[in-house]
Amino acid sequence: MSTTAVAPLTTEDAELLVATARRAAEEAGVTVSVTVLDAGGHLLAFRRDDRAVLISGETSTRKAYTALQLNAPTADLVDAVQPGGLFHTLPTALDRPLLFIAGGIPVHRDGRLIGAVGVGGGAPEQDHRFATAAVQALA
Repeated sequence: MSTTAVAPLTTEDAELLVATARRAAEEAGVTVSVTVLDAGGHLLAFRRDDRAVLISGETSTRKAYTALQLNAPTADLVDAVQPGGLFHTLPTALDRPLLFIAGGIPVHRDGRLIGAVGVGGGAPEQDHRFATAAVQALA
């Protein structure tokens, strides 16, 4: 059986994701933190502007981790963690707390999950837009 290798998320890819999200945020007049994780959940790139709220760095990292672990944009998961939702008890079942606020996007290449980007610091809808712009830059 033959398998096709999928190129991993590189540091160059991660730097492009960070730069694109940062640029989109700056154009909107928002200061954000951006985190990029590889498929194993390892930190590839991180940026926190000194003007950003301190917690935005942790927020962007947890958003990226959540998107990676569940292979879905965090914006799509908000209802699933509400009482009666599919993942109502999931945040307490994992080693690292998840964050179900828009701004985390999984990164795919050739249909496979290769990492995730998380953006924190703006309104959730803004963070989602900035993270989406970043992922689209890799396409």
